[in-house]
Amino acid sequence: MSLDRTPQIALVGNPNTGKTTLFNALTGLRHKVGNYAGVTVDRKVGTVALGEQKADLIDLPGIYSLAAHSPDEMVAVDMIAWAHEFADHPADLLLVILDASNLRRNLYLYSQILESKRPVVVALTMVDVARKNNITIDIDLLTERLGVPVVPVHAQKSEGIEELKAAVSAQIARIDQEGHEAVLPPEHQVHAQPVLDGLAELGAAFEAAGAPVPPDFVRLRMIFDVDGYLLQLLDDKTAKALRPTLEKIRKDITTQRVLPALEAHARYSWVAELLDGVVTKPDVRVATSSDKIDAIITHKVWGTALFVVIMVTIFQAIFAWAAPAMDLIEGVFGSLGDVVREMMPPGALQSLVADGIIGGVGGVIVFVPQIFILFLFIAILEDCGYLARAAVLMDKVMSKVGLSGTSFIPMLSGFACAIPSIMSARTIADHKDRMATILVIPLMSCSARLPVYILIIAAFVPAVYVAGFINLQSLVLMAMYSLGIIVAVPVAFILKRTVLKGPSPSFVMELPSYKWPAWKTVLATAGGQAKAFLVDAGTVILAVSIVVWALTYFPRSEVRNLEFEEARQEVMVQGFDEEKQAAALVEIDHQEESANINHSYLASMGKTIEPVFAPLGWDWKLSMSVLASFPAREIIVATLGTIYSVGSDADEESQGLRSALQDSRHPDGSKVFTIPVAMSIMVFFALCMQCFATLAIMRRVTGSWKWPAIAFSYMTLLAYIGAFLTTKIGNLLL
Repeated sequence: MSLDRTPQIALVGNPNTGKTTLFNALTGLRHKVGNYAGVTVDRKVGTVALGEQKADLIDLPGIYSLAAHSPDEMVAVDMIAWAHEFADHPADLLLVILDASNLRRNLYLYSQILESKRPVVVALTMVDVARKNNITIDIDLLTERLGVPVVPVHAQKSEGIEELKAAVSAQIARIDQEGHEAVLPPEHQVHAQPVLDGLAELGAAFEAAGAPVPPDFVRLRMIFDVDGYLLQLLDDKTAKALRPTLEKIRKDITTQRVLPALEAHARYSWVAELLDGVVTKPDVRVATSSDKIDAIITHKVWGTALFVVIMVTIFQAIFAWAAPAMDLIEGVFGSLGDVVREMMPPGALQSLVADGIIGGVGGVIVFVPQIFILFLFIAILEDCGYLARAAVLMDKVMSKVGLSGTSFIPMLSGFACAIPSIMSARTIADHKDRMATILVIPLMSCSARLPVYILIIAAFVPAVYVAGFINLQSLVLMAMYSLGIIVAVPVAFILKRTVLKGPSPSFVMELPSYKWPAWKTVLATAGGQAKAFLVDAGTVILAVSIVVWALTYFPRSEVRNLEFEEARQEVMVQGFDEEKQAAALVEIDHQEESANINHSYLASMGKTIEPVFAPLGWDWKLSMSVLASFPAREIIVATLGTIYSVGSDADEESQGLRSALQDSRHPDGSKVFTIPVAMSIMVFFALCMQCFATLAIMRRVTGSWKWPAIAFSYMTLLAYIGAFLTTKIGNLLL
């Protein structure tokens, strides 16, 4: 072939067809994730080896059709045919996934792809599921009728992968020799002649407007996708000039059916003819094992009980499984800090490295094992098909507050990060439901909040067991995650009956087939989240840790240093025995540390704002740590680690930051971190806005700063009130 660049292959298919598993099998997990220019849509690209040649494999967003109504769908259209906005050129080949257990639905998308006239190879997935459902497929006949290579694959077992690569390589080699001209037969081209006339008329309208004429396929989508996304990509002048022509064309084509129904009828008629003799299935559908499992999992009582058991198990594992790894990491960073203190002379540089960098960043990295475990469970539940069932179960609850199960999936993914969750909420059709969902997503406890919960729970909640087998710490952690959901319910209820008033939406969701998790995919997902957490620790958290250290370390007073040095000299000449002298010197060191911190820039700032948080029982150190965490909530751990480790004399027996928090005292000698105060910190973090990046993405998705301002205001108020009530009620009870 004569392509002067690396071939690009686009992976196209419906959601829940095994697309991600196939992508990982073809690329060997060698991929990178970025964004398409101008939109917050993930762009996942991997390298696939085709013999001696390599090609870029692009995993497009899962879609049901090419009727683009969102940036995700528009990215797919652009990569398939247009290359107008998000791609330099269309994909050289389309690798289309068809689910063998549901060919009729999948072929609707395929019929649209045919009209792009791009080279195609079909990967037939879910063959094992079809076989279990007594569905047989004549693959040779299907290949003949589609006119393109059809390769059955089982990506989890790596079956058919080499055959698929060979078919792709052969198609790429023929790109310059022959085009892909397979299109729908004329009788299924949606009243072919009026459509052809409309395409020509729309092309002339583009020319009259002085704009480049897009391909036939794109103009066809502009005609049929009323209020679609394609027109939004045109400049206002061109779009305005085209609208009268589009309305006329649509009127000429339409007879007794609206356009979407007209297109669906034509395409499904073609699908029915194509599958005649290709697919054989039982005349009478019998209940499958999947149906029987669904009856339990989506049951109002048993399904809810199972959901609770799964959640308790996850939070129990977060503590039990992660403890050894956390202790190891904590010990490594503690020893590393000791080594630095021994190797470097006392002073600002030693404190910066040992306390600012190692103490701050190390205090966050210690939570990576728990982040990994949380996302490992989420990835397993998603890959096996359970999360979709959980959405159906939750629809019964969410419909009572004006939302639907459609909102549950973005909200559930908010436990990972609010940013992709808010992006995924764009697929909710109704504007008011979409806005209400976006406004409550930040109430879900993201991974950045987990280190805060773990730190406080490990320090102040005893590791005892309830009923002999349930860890109390895991129950408190589950309560913190549940709090966001519990508060989101009345918030959504109020929003849907005030500023976003509207009817409760209907809920239709496809349930994917049950399958064993693809462990490579699951581990890659959990590892990717842990890596993202580490990247944050190495960037924004490192930067904030250094800033906080500087504010804590400076200014240094020579007069104050001299006073403490004189006190040490006085102890040395008192004639104390060795043990008593060492204890006296340690006490002077602690007094010096306290004096330096209390006269630092951070203390001056903290004492200024301390009255605002005093009703919560917080001192200036805690108040400043909370404010410093706004760029990223996990920063509070690094900030506390920096504040409480400045000049510290930790050793391998020290419990690190947890011990420092437990020993923290007010000037009057009372404990800073009482149980009510500790609980109030977690409540505050459970209800406050997650980070500035969340506000930025809300602004980008909603197109206005109005909604981010509303979200920040109501969440800050909720967080303060919640923390205040927690402290006051806790003090009354304890």
